[in-house]
Amino acid sequence: MRYALVTETWPPEVNGVALTVQGLAHGLRARGHAVEVVRPRQPADPLDDAERDGTIATLLLRGAALPGYPGLRFGLPATRTLVRHWKHSPPDAIYVATEGPLGWSALRAAARLGMPVASGFHTRFDHYMRDYGMPWLEGMALAWMRRFHNRADATLVPTTELQDFLRASGFERVVRLARAVDASLLSPARRSDMLRASWGAGADTLVVIHVGRIAPEKNLDLAVRAFRAIQQQRPQARMVWVGDGPAREALARANPDFVFCGVQRGTDLARHFASGDLFLFPSRSETFGNVTLEAMASGVPTVAFDSGAAREHLCDGVHGAVVARDEDFIAGAVRLADDDAALRAMGPAARAAMLRLRPEQVAADFDALLAGLARRGENHAAVAA
Repeated sequence: MRYALVTETWPPEVNGVALTVQGLAHGLRARGHAVEVVRPRQPADPLDDAERDGTIATLLLRGAALPGYPGLRFGLPATRTLVRHWKHSPPDAIYVATEGPLGWSALRAAARLGMPVASGFHTRFDHYMRDYGMPWLEGMALAWMRRFHNRADATLVPTTELQDFLRASGFERVVRLARAVDASLLSPARRSDMLRASWGAGADTLVVIHVGRIAPEKNLDLAVRAFRAIQQQRPQARMVWVGDGPAREALARANPDFVFCGVQRGTDLARHFASGDLFLFPSRSETFGNVTLEAMASGVPTVAFDSGAAREHLCDGVHGAVVARDEDFIAGAVRLADDDAALRAMGPAARAAMLRLRPEQVAADFDALLAGLARRGENHAAVAA
């Protein structure tokens, strides 16, 4: 089969959507399919290994910088370009991962050519309206996303929770596609005493870690409050931030004792995860939260809200703490931070839970879904003929 994946974000950009789409592309290629990635041209035109060696074909289109997020881009409208390209080299099915101008162009091009298309619901833009001080636009944002995704033959979501919410909100043809984590990369074996020492942490120092974009929608003030409460019990504890974003400068200025490590990738990211002792994930705006699985695979107990990946995979009291309210988040973080025995038991349990999730199975399920859409499209074309 020949598949086209359309995305407005791709590594080396570091975010859940970019890494998820890259994983899906590589998973399909590993199953023997021809894969094309359609994405905006990045400033240095970086290609990953599969793109460089031609294993994955790449169509680079015009893009522009995303305001407020240095290093991130969005694609410009390209419907005519995609129609011409796909007429010449037609995919059997198309996956559209992002709702930007390039995503809309892909939906329109697929409709004109009669090609089956699936969309991916990755980001709760309606929640972002509230986080950026515009709560009155939440309903409008949700309606805009509903209009986008209902043009697809299927909308893929990572959790049953989100599937139920979207169906109740008028989204049609919503299908759950589970996610997994690379447990061979992310592992407790990556823990580094040398790295911890660079953070000012000894063998007995509690290291609290956050990994992700440092931005207003991530509810980071709650992580700060939780850590300050932890410090009341363990004054030597260290707070380590991995990632970057528009809120980093202000956060660092207000908290000069915090350790900021910037964006990390690959084995370096795995070392940072595994070298922490407690992972705080205060975000309420995630559709999933890949970092929850990554922390668990690294053997790091996690505190997170009861939604997304935490609801699907994090067992309260076994892998960390699953909470409903801000005060519960802080209390759960303090409780775990003050119980070394619990932390030592939860890490291996979290790791064991992640070993049951296999990226190969996710790729197989994704392949089956796209192949089913392709067969359905062929049947419709045969009937119409």
